[in-house]
Amino acid sequence: MSNHADSLILDLFAGPGGWSQGLHALGLTDTGIETDPAVCATRTAAGHTTIHADVAAHPTAPLRGKVSGLIGSPPCQTFSAAGLRAGNTDLPLCHQALDDLAHGHDTRGELRAACTDTRSLLVVEPLRYALDLRPDWIALEEVPAVLPVFEHTARLLAHVGYSTWTGVLNAADFGLAQTRRRAFLIASRTRPALPSDPTHADGGTPADLFGDGLPAWVSMAQALGLGPGVTVATRGNRKASGGNKFRASRPSWALTEKARSWVLHSRRDSPNWIAAHGARPNRHGDQPAPSLTGEAHRWHWSRDGAYQRPLDVTEAAVLQGFPAAYPWAGSRTKQFQQIGNAVPPPLATAVLRTVVPAALEVAA
Repeated sequence: MSNHADSLILDLFAGPGGWSQGLHALGLTDTGIETDPAVCATRTAAGHTTIHADVAAHPTAPLRGKVSGLIGSPPCQTFSAAGLRAGNTDLPLCHQALDDLAHGHDTRGELRAACTDTRSLLVVEPLRYALDLRPDWIALEEVPAVLPVFEHTARLLAHVGYSTWTGVLNAADFGLAQTRRRAFLIASRTRPALPSDPTHADGGTPADLFGDGLPAWVSMAQALGLGPGVTVATRGNRKASGGNKFRASRPSWALTEKARSWVLHSRRDSPNWIAAHGARPNRHGDQPAPSLTGEAHRWHWSRDGAYQRPLDVTEAAVLQGFPAAYPWAGSRTKQFQQIGNAVPPPLATAVLRTVVPAALEVAA
C-alpha cells in the first residue's frame, strides 16, 4: 500500500475532466495524462493538473512509488456503436497484448501494427500502468463492447493481489438525466471491490420494510432546471455573441411546463440503428436523454413535429453532469466531442466512492 505523502491519483486518457470533477466532489484531485491540445486547454481552464503526453508512449518508471490510485478511460471510438467498430476486429490482438504484458513481454508495437485501427490497443494501457505502478486502487471506464477486455484485465489483476469487479452501469441509475450505459472495472489491493448502489430507478421503487425506495430517473426538464439565480446562455462558445438565455431556476425556454411536447432528436434514427437497438433514441423532455456522444452537435430540439433549434453545448454539458459554466475550449464540434467522451462526473463520484480509501474513511 502506498504511504507516500506526495502520492498521486493518475488519470490516463484524462479527457476534459469527468473523473477529475468526480474526484473533486470527494475532496480529491488527480493528475491527468492527455494528448489532445483542446482537451488540455479545457482541463487547464477548469483547474485540473495535466501532463500533455501520449499515454502509450509515456514512461512509467518515473512514477513508481508515487501513484496511489489509477483511473483510465481509453478512447472508445473504435469500439463504440456510434463508430465503425473496427475495434471488434482487433479484440483478439488486445487480449494477446494483455496476456503478454502479464507475462512481462511488451509486444504492443508489433500488435499495434497489426490492428485495423491502431487506437484499439490503447485499451491495454491501464494494465501496463497497473502492473508497473501497483496502485492501491483502480477504476476504468469504457463502452459496453469492451467489457470482455475489462474482464480479462480483472483476471490478470486478481493474479497479483487485487479484488476486482466488472460490469455495466447506467448513468440514469445514479441521478443523471441520461440513459448512458458504460462498462466499468473496479479493483483494490486493500478492500473488496464493489459497485455503488443505485440512487434512482426507472419509474422509481416503492418504500418497503428495508428502506424508503428509490426516486424515478431524472428527466431532461428536471436537469436543465439547474438551480436558483443562474442564467444560462444557449451558446457553447462564451466568446460569441447572441444566443438565447434562460433562468436556471426553471427549465430552459425549450423545455417548458409542457415538456413532453419537446423532443430531443439524435442522428441515430436510421433503419439500421432501430433494427439493432429496437427503438428510436429520440426522447421527450420528461425523459432522460439518450447516451450523449461526440455527434451530439448534430442533435436538435423539435416541438409538435417542427424543428426548433440545435442542442446547445451548455445543455449537453449539464445533461452529462458538468456545471453549466464549465470552461470548454475549442470549436463547437470539439466541445461536443469532449462532452460525449467524458465520464459523467456524478457517475464517476459514485464509482470512486466505493474504492478510494479517503472517500471510504469520510463515509465511515
